[in-house]
Amino acid sequence: MRGLDDGGVQADHAERAERAERAERAERAERGGGTGAGAVGVPEDLAQAVATLGDDEELDAATVRVYKLRVTHPTDLVSQLAARVGLDREQVARAEKKLSALGLLQRSPSGGWVAISPESAAEALLAPLERDILQQRIAMAATREQLHTLSGDYLEARSMRSAKSSIEIIEGIDNIRAVIDDLGRTCTTSLDALVPGGGQADESLRAALPIDLELLARGIRIRSLFQHSARRHRATVQYVERVSAAGAEVRCVGTMPSRMLIWDRDCVVLPLDPLDTAAAAAIVRDPSVLSYLCQVFEHCWEEGREFLEPDEAPPGAEPTGVEREVLLMMVAGRTNDDVALRLGISQRSVSRIVAQLMTRLGAANRFQAGVRAVELGWLSLQGRSREPAAGPTEA
Repeated sequence: MRGLDDGGVQADHAERAERAERAERAERAERGGGTGAGAVGVPEDLAQAVATLGDDEELDAATVRVYKLRVTHPTDLVSQLAARVGLDREQVARAEKKLSALGLLQRSPSGGWVAISPESAAEALLAPLERDILQQRIAMAATREQLHTLSGDYLEARSMRSAKSSIEIIEGIDNIRAVIDDLGRTCTTSLDALVPGGGQADESLRAALPIDLELLARGIRIRSLFQHSARRHRATVQYVERVSAAGAEVRCVGTMPSRMLIWDRDCVVLPLDPLDTAAAAAIVRDPSVLSYLCQVFEHCWEEGREFLEPDEAPPGAEPTGVEREVLLMMVAGRTNDDVALRLGISQRSVSRIVAQLMTRLGAANRFQAGVRAVELGWLSLQGRSREPAAGPTEA
């Protein structure tokens, strides 16, 4: 009978100790007992538990045996427990210290240790941290809501800026990209683009692809105009294939005046320096200038051919694409360097095309090549791209 009575007393002590410990932990958490400041703090008990485990994911076998014996023998002395588990007293003491740090053992008011269930220990250790995380999430949601309330003010101010300033100068590539991102988000109908310079940089293509696909998915009409030389650039061709499959219209021409983006036909983005497009850009909203630039795009667009249209000209056929542009400029007296700059291709490529044209025409010099091209009808006005006026153009 004494054994049964002792067991009931110990069970009662264990229950009271567990309740007291949980109340103390909750009180410490409410007082801000965590170690963090201004962030999600790690409670001291949890930090101690993590330090106790170290790099081990599980408790060692000896500690587990001590824990199990403390469940069944809460009043045993260290020496008695050591005899039961087959360890020395120092090993048992170390195991009990580790279990205490994890909240699995607690001191009994009458002496000895009381084993706590793993669920209760986990709740006591993690509840303060979970409470802190919840508070942080509530604060994040409130901050996000406060920022979103400014959307109406931003759109109103943006419309006022557009109304007051017909031409706006944006300096720096980061600011230019921010403006373009904003125009993309608010675009509702169309995007027309002149993209000179031949093959585009891989980084630029990777950045543009997801934006263009998102615009197309929203039903925005995209028309892009490249130079003929871009058709020889693998990455540019792959980009065109992707956006074309998604619904974009893409053409190519020999020359074009400058890089240009027309958003919804009410805003145009132009580089201030076509040779350094990252330096600064002009945002044009003036109706007269806008109308003119839209006409320039339409003229270039009508002169273009389908970007993905295959070249199947038989030997001796009239030159098309880049070859035709080179022939027109060669007959007009332009140098290979000037032709390369205007077409966005290398000087070496121009020299190779000129040599091929001279051979096909059976000409010994450029003058003879011009005469022979006229005789063959290669310089007829039908289908001829106009020679652009002299002026700066983007390589």
